[in-house]
Amino acid sequence: MASDYSEQISDEEKIRIASDFIVHSPPGEFNEVFNDVRVLVQNDGLLRDGVARAIADYNKDQLTPVRLEGQTHYALVTEHNDLGSGRFLDPRAKLSFKFDHLKKEALDLKSCDGEPSTEVWRSAIETQLANYVSCHYPHGVSAVYARNQGSALTVICCIEDHQFQPKNFWNGRWRSVWTVSMVGGSTAEVRGLLKVQVHYYEDGNVQLVTSKDIKDTISIAGEEETARELVQMIENFENEYQTAISENYQTMSETTFKALRRQLPVTRTKIDWGKIVAYSVGKELKKQ
Repeated sequence: MASDYSEQISDEEKIRIASDFIVHSPPGEFNEVFNDVRVLVQNDGLLRDGVARAIADYNKDQLTPVRLEGQTHYALVTEHNDLGSGRFLDPRAKLSFKFDHLKKEALDLKSCDGEPSTEVWRSAIETQLANYVSCHYPHGVSAVYARNQGSALTVICCIEDHQFQPKNFWNGRWRSVWTVSMVGGSTAEVRGLLKVQVHYYEDGNVQLVTSKDIKDTISIAGEEETARELVQMIENFENEYQTAISENYQTMSETTFKALRRQLPVTRTKIDWGKIVAYSVGKELKKQ
């Protein structure tokens, strides 16, 4: 019956379903999901060619960190440093690299200077952001990208951190992207997108998926001063968001979860399980 059902699904539909599974893989569990999808599709050639775009989209959305040969820092794979043809820019190392989305490896490194006209702003913000991330995120990776669009300068700050604990049945990832738009004048618009995703799967399957959009402005002065003000804003908003999540779960633990079941039986007294056993034994003896 299973084979009859599979024959009714076209290759296009199989790829659509497989791609949907892949883009919704929990952090740190891509390989497990991909291997399960292989079993379902049972056609490695079709799967490899059909879901290549979904895998690339997933890696860019997850702000996947990757080590470049000869570098002490991690680069990120994102939509913001995508150069096309599978290549990505690491402006800190002034390198471009080809990224193998399946193996998650960086290959074919080449020198690449990015946009010289934006480098003063980009590097100033990068220095401040890297210091902030090293102090607040145990395994954090940051990257700053910049581009000119006419007379406007856009700077994009990305932060990624994760904890993968498969032996303890949980994995989690933090992502934040901050976009600074300088169109001239004395202020710049700042937009932030913060994302948290955690999967806990010991004797169950529970996911936390949450995000927050932020919009604010900062004053534009010199590069160093503006960079410090921007990163201070990022720190304030991210601390506020993380604190709110912690407080929310504390409240849920004390109220919502407790409301799901009685704390005490109807008698309002705790059950003494030792006595219950004794009573049961006594009843059985009386019957004899």
